[in-house]
Amino acid sequence: MEDTEQQNLLAWRTYGEHHLRRGTQLPELDRISWGPAADGPGDGLFGDLGGLRVLDIGCGPGRHAAHLARTHGARVDGIDASASQIERARARYPDVPGLRLVHTDAVEHLGTNAPYDVIYSLSTLHFLDPHRLLPALATSLKPGGRLCFTVLHTNSAGDGPSSTVASRPEILRLADGGDLTVHMWVLAPEVWEELLMRYGLRVRDVTVLDAPERDNRASYRLFQVQRPARISSRPRTTKPPVPQAAVGVGTVLLGPQGLLLGRHRLGTWELPGGTVEPGESLRETAVRELAEETGLHADPDDVRLLGMFLDRVGDVVRITFGALVTRWRGEPADQPEESVGGWRWWPLDALPPDLFECSAQILTAWRPDLPIDHAPAHFTPLTDPDTTAPGRPGT
Repeated sequence: MEDTEQQNLLAWRTYGEHHLRRGTQLPELDRISWGPAADGPGDGLFGDLGGLRVLDIGCGPGRHAAHLARTHGARVDGIDASASQIERARARYPDVPGLRLVHTDAVEHLGTNAPYDVIYSLSTLHFLDPHRLLPALATSLKPGGRLCFTVLHTNSAGDGPSSTVASRPEILRLADGGDLTVHMWVLAPEVWEELLMRYGLRVRDVTVLDAPERDNRASYRLFQVQRPARISSRPRTTKPPVPQAAVGVGTVLLGPQGLLLGRHRLGTWELPGGTVEPGESLRETAVRELAEETGLHADPDDVRLLGMFLDRVGDVVRITFGALVTRWRGEPADQPEESVGGWRWWPLDALPPDLFECSAQILTAWRPDLPIDHAPAHFTPLTDPDTTAPGRPGT
């Protein structure tokens, strides 16, 4: 956890203790209040929640979580990193059926609990580093699951959002006139959307929520996001390749943390791989490209060929071989002057959208049960490897 998030945690702990001392009582809710004017789409945004697993991130005193459990029959986990806020919530809602209140860090909770049908957060996500939070969110939603959250867009002084992913200090005012400094990621909507897409989520709608007071310039944005039920792919370029580049190899590495994918500078997620150089065997190509792109090292004997894909792009017939690496050495890292980087391990049940078409074809030949959409290609299997166990990093 970054220092800024630790400072936020201390501030929210102080905030909760302040309200515990004051005995602050808030009215019960009859609907979700998304914005500063109690506006927005209310509960209708969720649809039928009966029996669904729902997560409230940053539940505070627990009013929204309790409302959804009591009114809609949802099974709601309300989590908060502030022990004093959870103490307030448990004192007020000690025995609501379907409600569980947990003192925990959001990312730790997401990584250790079963996926949710719906995750929501009211003005809390902007206190967490999106690069730490969003990957955990993406893998903690069921396929087709929904994420709804509000974030600050413009504060009361009129300071607008940033176009870079960085936090800034904001003032949290206490009821008795005291102040707390917190750090927030106040980002432009297009930055939020790019981050969400990067981690495998799709923005369905963004709603503007302004403060009702004339002299208050605060404005929030309500994001409605979904994890795709199926994974999309993007086509290859129609630009003709150099003569030997019509034959390529894409390499599957499945480790304990998932499948290795990197982000191409054009935006697609790809398997390690590349074109066959003159005089190389296919296994040698797989090993060379793996080292050049990721810094991982493997032996040709640990490469198993899955099969050959034959398709046509424009006037060029392309041949792609899929390969499975069963053993490797090292940790993946970006390599200088390579067009693919940002290597990370993705769980098979949470692969990102916008896979490179060749990678999508290889993955569905390797694991036909993966929900990936792509253009068809003629596939000729070469081997029938055991694909049920993860690969083994070397020593």
